[in-house]
Amino acid sequence: MDWFISLHPVMQAFLATLFTWGVTALGASLVFLMKDMNKSVLTAMLGFAAGVMIAASFWSLLAPAIELAEQTNVPGWIPAVVGFLAGGLFLWITDKSLPHLHPSLNGSSGKEEGIKTDLRRSVLLVLAITLHNIPEGLAVGVAFGAAAAGFPASTVASAIALAIGIGLQNFPEGASVSLPLRKEGFSRTKAFLYGQASGIVEPIAGVLGAALVTSMRPILPYALAFAAGAMIYVVVEELIPEAKVERHNDIGTIGAMIGFTVMMFLDVALG
Repeated sequence: MDWFISLHPVMQAFLATLFTWGVTALGASLVFLMKDMNKSVLTAMLGFAAGVMIAASFWSLLAPAIELAEQTNVPGWIPAVVGFLAGGLFLWITDKSLPHLHPSLNGSSGKEEGIKTDLRRSVLLVLAITLHNIPEGLAVGVAFGAAAAGFPASTVASAIALAIGIGLQNFPEGASVSLPLRKEGFSRTKAFLYGQASGIVEPIAGVLGAALVTSMRPILPYALAFAAGAMIYVVVEELIPEAKVERHNDIGTIGAMIGFTVMMFLDVALG
């Protein structure tokens, strides 16, 4: 652990997001074991991912943002509100602009969003998950940048806990790309490559987030809240609706409760 703590925060963020990308690839590798996944299992996994992201948004991002702001004599609600809404707005604009195809659990072909394009369905599906991975990588990078700033509210241990939580919830995201592509006739290898490719953006976003906040510390509380807002947008826009495709199905809700608990435990125990 000492060798990791001694690294520059940008390198810490890079290694941590390599881990989260690796878990995405691990989820995508399920395509080598099966052609389809039980709908209830995938619903529970998506609910779990939603719970992790909700907990991470508060415990690892919003709470430190408020505390950091108050330590610099700025009312805590200002960066929390401004950053949170800015993060959601950024994802909303990106969601409306970038062509992508949402994966579907109910057997339908999925919903195309963004500008009209002639891109293949496989590319659109990867773009959808890639879009959702941007705030996750950004959150990890900003967390390590915040730890390097030396504020008591943010530590390397809490940033590591966030990376572990993000990694856990990346598992179903990799599977949600590779398995639908396999059902559409792609080879297992090609479906896996597309699935893991959706996580490539996380190291990029992580490095950019860490570099930005270490060079511009006054924006740190806003950056933390921004990442939280972007993550909550993903949860409400994509994960919760997909986890509740079947009415009166409590599996997604139970998964979300477990995911929230796991992330809360990681942050409080390790942070």
